[in-house]
Amino acid sequence: MAAISVPPRPYDATAVRPGWADLPTELRAAIAARLGARVNWASTAGGGFTRGFAAVLQTVAGDRVFVKAASLIDQRHLSDWYAREAAITAVLPAELAVARPRWTLTAAGYFVICLDAIDGRMPGLPWVPAELDATLAAYATVADALRKPPPGLVALGAPRLDELVRADLAWWGELAAGRETLPNLPDVARHRLPELAALEARLPGYTESTSMIHGDLRVDNVLLSAAGTAWFCDWTWLCFGPAWFDLAGLLVTAYASGLDADELFGSHPAASDAPADGLDAALAALSGYWLVRAAAGPSTGSPHIRAHQRWSGEMSLGWLAERQGWR
Repeated sequence: MAAISVPPRPYDATAVRPGWADLPTELRAAIAARLGARVNWASTAGGGFTRGFAAVLQTVAGDRVFVKAASLIDQRHLSDWYAREAAITAVLPAELAVARPRWTLTAAGYFVICLDAIDGRMPGLPWVPAELDATLAAYATVADALRKPPPGLVALGAPRLDELVRADLAWWGELAAGRETLPNLPDVARHRLPELAALEARLPGYTESTSMIHGDLRVDNVLLSAAGTAWFCDWTWLCFGPAWFDLAGLLVTAYASGLDADELFGSHPAASDAPADGLDAALAALSGYWLVRAAAGPSTGSPHIRAHQRWSGEMSLGWLAERQGWR
């Protein structure tokens, strides 16, 4: 198992967002009108890597909601993501612990989504084992519910993970072929490009599936309630794929926390149908993606995203190297 490592910045403090007072007056008025009362308290979300508005709002009537907003002109990708999140969360199976949308709104050149506010907090790192257990138990429910997704969810036309993998998670192959500039790689990867590329190349064939997954299952997309229930947020990247891929991505932080990530993966119901080397293929693909993206230069999103990607790449590669016996 790895020595404990934590990200360079806590995941609840990665966002750079506008506050409630920074939004246009017309937009704030439209949101308050839809809420039916004046907003008298706002708490901006500290997690995430975009610059979209995201905050818990409370009205003078005592109603509390979670609101996201993005410009339809300057942040069109975000406004599209928020619209997709609203559509997805509205039709996810009822038994899942997911914040449901109340309404959407277009006003003052912004798209707005209003969701139920979850009274919870993001898990800290390193993981507290009981909190990780609660998260993994909740994800078992998600995986089971989405193994045969409901027709309303299928009708949204989600992308397929195997196609996404071919398009976005094939960086070791690009590096090995000399089609991509070699970034500053950890020592364990420098002389193993062919092996990493070969592992990565197996992933598309492993990820064809009629099941659906969250697609971005990270610790900062989890909220733990006071009762210990884990809720899953930010469903924008829902896709057709096997649940064990979600599980692999989440457990990178368990490996970094010094926990037995192999055992946690192998004993989880979502991994029951994973190929023998499926986890290795996933870790290879994820590590290549994160390490290459970390070297991409400044981002228009959070200034902390490159450090997050570098750390995530190093942790997933470290886990893979340990599994492979690489030194």
